[in-house]
Amino acid sequence: MNGTSYSIRKGFLIPMGITVILGVALLLIGMYAQMPSGRLYLLAAFMVPAVLIFIESSRRKVHIGADRILMEKTLGTKEIKFTDLASVDAVSVRKRVFISLTTEDTFMIISNSYERFDELVRQLVDLVPESAISAEARQMAADPPLKCSDIFSAWLAVAVLLLVIAAQLRSAF
Repeated sequence: MNGTSYSIRKGFLIPMGITVILGVALLLIGMYAQMPSGRLYLLAAFMVPAVLIFIESSRRKVHIGADRILMEKTLGTKEIKFTDLASVDAVSVRKRVFISLTTEDTFMIISNSYERFDELVRQLVDLVPESAISAEARQMAADPPLKCSDIFSAWLAVAVLLLVIAAQLRSAF
């Protein structure tokens, strides 16, 4: 599909990848230091969602062509032709924004976690039939909010893991 592609912001993916690596390192250090199994299970329980979020986020992409939009996810793809769209709506919760694309049979939700989200929304508004676009979506295209709380949270997880690893290494050696 020719057109423009958008992926999840690297500002989020980089700290999430570091979090996964540090979590695995901490798990290995804990096994080496013979940490109690309850702590290891707790750490593994923390790591499972972190790994899943990282994998899903790194594989998620939106491709916008001249006549359709395609979303790639870990478990498959979804495609919607612009002519099939019944509505394009925007919902904003604090700095989190969701664009909802709805047809008679299916829907697609795009969040502002994507790089160049402002460009993505403007491109959609330009390509989608005028009758399908809500006033909220038009307003969002004019001034989409910047979201950075997820990036802050991911870097906070990196900092916490570094502190825990430092404490673990200090007590193990």
